[in-house]
Amino acid sequence: MEFYENKDNLNKELEQFIGTLNGLLPRYSNLLKKIKLTSQEVSELGEIEHFLIEINAKITEIKNMLEHDLFGHSIDLYYQTKAKAIAGDVYAKIKLETLRDAFNESLKGDTLLIWN
Repeated sequence: MEFYENKDNLNKELEQFIGTLNGLLPRYSNLLKKIKLTSQEVSELGEIEHFLIEINAKITEIKNMLEHDLFGHSIDLYYQTKAKAIAGDVYAKIKLETLRDAFNESLKGDTLLIWN
């Protein structure tokens, strides 16, 4: 149950984040298009730009963390399964073949393998 609560909370927060960003970006765009800005608008534009740069860095950090974690878990699962297959586990041998096929396909398709 905890997973579903976390999932719902993250989805709500992401939707709220996107909504807030959608409210901010048009103002930023309008300020960029303006030929003559007041000193208050120049200040606002600078603050918005600084904030967007911070947000972009945080989004990149989250994206990298997710990619590394997901890829690490996939590799870990692969080697654990390989060890079981070498030890003679028939189910592990079948799963290892499936994992190998998935790895090969992901490499051919230039995608990241996420195997849970």
